[in-house]
Amino acid sequence: MDYMVVYSSKTGNTKKIATEIFSALPGMSKDMQSMREYRGKDADVFFIGFWVNRGTCDISVIEMMSGLHGKKIALFGTCGMGRDAAYFKSIEQKVNVWVPDDCEYLGTFLCQGKMPMQVRGNYEIPMEDPKQEVWRKKMLQNFDEGLFHPNEDDLWQAREFVEQVLSRV
Repeated sequence: MDYMVVYSSKTGNTKKIATEIFSALPGMSKDMQSMREYRGKDADVFFIGFWVNRGTCDISVIEMMSGLHGKKIALFGTCGMGRDAAYFKSIEQKVNVWVPDDCEYLGTFLCQGKMPMQVRGNYEIPMEDPKQEVWRKKMLQNFDEGLFHPNEDDLWQAREFVEQVLSRV
């Protein structure tokens, strides 16, 4: 079986997960390329990675996926918001709709990633509304937690995801 890992990474988080997924794939019939490098190389199974922006993937991932037909596709991604299974599920639902109908969808792995420091600046301005202030403090806490991701546990979960996907193909 041939494997292709293709990823879009803005800050390096998704590239880190892509590298872990690539190393967990068996054999020598595998390749890994960034979305910018990818020029249509064929494979039986595609692992497609993305960074989350406003709850979904970027357009390069959508365009790449829409060109695949009759393939097995597993998705993975990183996002600034972490530890929220409902949010991860909503991302999965927004992204997997772009998997063509004639492809077999094999699941999604998501984990938290660190965000650029300028994002933290957006959360540092105190708010007068007590409800918004509670939200702001949660966002700061989430940002600070994200500085340590993807971590070893995230990488272990990515390897586990590969094993789960391979058990289905």
